[in-house]
Amino acid sequence: MFFKLGKSKKEETEKNSQLNVDLEIITKMNQEFAISLDLNDTLQTALQVIIKRINAQAANIFLINEKRKKFECIASLHQNYLDEYELDLKDGVMGKAVEQRKCIRVGNVRKDVREIAEFYFDLDNKTNFTTYSVLCSPLIAANECLGVIHCLNKKTNDKLFVEDDRKLLETLSAPAALAIRNAKMAKEMIEKNKIQKEVEIVGEIQRSLLSKNKKDNFPIAGINIPAKVVSGDFYNFSDLGDGIYGFGVADVSGKGIKSSLLMSKASSLYRCLSKTIYSTSELLMILNNEIYETISRGMFVTMLIGIYDSNKKELKMSSAGHEPPLILNQDGNFSTFDDAGPPLGIMAKTKYNESILSFDKSSMYVFTDGITEIKSPKGNMLGSEGFKDYIKKFQSNNINERLKIMIDDILNAGNIQKDDLTILVVESL
Repeated sequence: MFFKLGKSKKEETEKNSQLNVDLEIITKMNQEFAISLDLNDTLQTALQVIIKRINAQAANIFLINEKRKKFECIASLHQNYLDEYELDLKDGVMGKAVEQRKCIRVGNVRKDVREIAEFYFDLDNKTNFTTYSVLCSPLIAANECLGVIHCLNKKTNDKLFVEDDRKLLETLSAPAALAIRNAKMAKEMIEKNKIQKEVEIVGEIQRSLLSKNKKDNFPIAGINIPAKVVSGDFYNFSDLGDGIYGFGVADVSGKGIKSSLLMSKASSLYRCLSKTIYSTSELLMILNNEIYETISRGMFVTMLIGIYDSNKKELKMSSAGHEPPLILNQDGNFSTFDDAGPPLGIMAKTKYNESILSFDKSSMYVFTDGITEIKSPKGNMLGSEGFKDYIKKFQSNNINERLKIMIDDILNAGNIQKDDLTILVVESL
């Protein structure tokens, strides 16, 4: 019994230690992007960080040239001459990774299907390299496949990657794809208009961080209307599989570039970590520690994160000083969730509560204070009671149309927007 307990504690310690390493990797990638919008610098940084963490012998990044319909090697480490070749979009594991939009592992190239083996034998002859095992992850950002990260040969005796390596590259490819997309976007915008202000670039990048509403039967939708070009709010949601969905809404204190950059950091960390950490309290604690280390004096982030389990009809939620959400049940009555810890960035090592709520035949509205504090021409704030009226007024509308119609009606009523307006709705299936 004591042996098992000790082993379990050791495994947990090792897991936490590795999580800290991966957090440092994600943070480093975000920091490198923050100080350089150069695409080549971003690609080299991403490769150096990833090849070290995956423990690969070589790695490269191929981006898709949409005009030529080819893969082009833009960055490479420890495999020569790749910049001399263009590859068809259907070639090898790269083509399959793009087609299937998932990270693919070839445990042993020489034992794999013929067309993949022949592809690597041919490429090896051209590059004076011997391929044994392959990991290939598509670079997807804002639902657009930009290319692939391609890792070759693990630095072990058998040189073969395992399934955990595939999962790790899949996780790390998300911030890499985001950094590449942002760098490409910045480069394109600067080339089109040299005198364009940086704030406009930041605003465009920020909009790409928000989740896109789905057209199919999806239980979550969101909307964000910045008061200015850049926003200090963000929301994100994702399908975690098996009828489980994750979501988060945050509001950064203050306005301007400093707030928008902090928002970008918080949203990038959340997007990456929320796909593998399903404890809302643990996730808030990690986010708080990361933000606390680099936040400017006097700034903070309010945030509410949750997980909706459509099978159990439950909501798991934790809040860091965020506005209490409004929950509308089928009888037309409202309830709320007001169990909140302090905002992120105020105090290190803060522990947050995790609550589980029954959620059936209901809708939950998570919002930022820009909604309730919006003022009429006479100076009266809308408040939560006024917002409830708008919720009831448009509750019968389709989830994808409802929020836009609601915001339009609020603004068309003459209310004066001085802060970002953000709403996310979760509807029980």
